[in-house]
Amino acid sequence: MRRLVDTVIEDARWQGADLAGVSEVASRATLAALGLDPGSFELCLMGCNDARIAELNGDFRAKPTATNVLSWPSAERGAAVEGALPEMPNGSAAMPEELGDIAIAWETCNREADEQRKTLHNHVTHLIVHATLHLLGYDHIREGDATLMEKTETGILASLGVADPYS
Repeated sequence: MRRLVDTVIEDARWQGADLAGVSEVASRATLAALGLDPGSFELCLMGCNDARIAELNGDFRAKPTATNVLSWPSAERGAAVEGALPEMPNGSAAMPEELGDIAIAWETCNREADEQRKTLHNHVTHLIVHATLHLLGYDHIREGDATLMEKTETGILASLGVADPYS
């Protein structure tokens, strides 16, 4: 089976958290829940630290502070109508479509998991599902879009045995 996620580890602490395995399961579950064949797509995930993600956040969002996860979709797929489904990509197993890139920060994820009394595994699973949905055009800026994204996200997480992070 071809890997969906190309994982790049910049901070070795991610090795012990099995970032590659967690991201593969979370991203595959996200695509499958939306009726997409995971074998028809690929994405890149970088496991980094707070300093690196703050640099990226500053470069791309003009917010030079650490955050838990960032995503860069390869194409604009968002819905024109608030609360509507985004336009889904059309990859194929013969020519997998690149969905985009994700970066996730070690210190922030660990701190949030501790503060929220969650396992790191469940918190990272949530963040990867969330970021993969962003790559697919889901967003939470407009209220209707946020409602759709949260409902989709919690359903995927439930299928993975992860409790609703918003309750």
